[in-house]
Amino acid sequence: MTTVHDFTVPDAAGTATPLWQYAGRVLLIVNVASRCGLTPQYEGLEALHRRFHERGLTVLGFPSNQFMEQEPGTDAEIQEFCRTTYDVTFPVLAKVDVNGPEATPLFGFLRAEAPGDFGPAYGGFYDAISRLRPDAAADEVAWNFTKFLVDREGRVVRRYEPPVPPEDIAPDVEALL
Repeated sequence: MTTVHDFTVPDAAGTATPLWQYAGRVLLIVNVASRCGLTPQYEGLEALHRRFHERGLTVLGFPSNQFMEQEPGTDAEIQEFCRTTYDVTFPVLAKVDVNGPEATPLFGFLRAEAPGDFGPAYGGFYDAISRLRPDAAADEVAWNFTKFLVDREGRVVRRYEPPVPPEDIAPDVEALL
């Protein structure tokens, strides 16, 4: 059975990072962007990471420029932004595509394992994204700050759509720890 631990991704310096190194840890994998209306979620992600890191949580950020080019910087610029603006200590890896033919295989796997529930229940946010991406496939990452919770064995447990604030995920993280 394939798990998140079977994938290798580049870090911000371009070095191959095998995700098996996180075996035994709960992961929250998030596609992030520095020029998005949801960018302040970095603060909540960092708070989750600091609150639960010692108990076994690691947040992994994956910058993506696929949504209205809201992550245009280089990997070095993204690292600097995360450090200086939000004091991010969790790993922010290399910029990747999360949808389409160039999507990193990790996100293809995450999307297949947890297709999501992005729909009218998300109100105005859903309406706005639906106008911007009317032809998006149901399993696609809808926007920046889509979050995937992964258990200690590397199995995808749940997907959280972009408007779900990180603090709302804390009970689910705690249950896995």
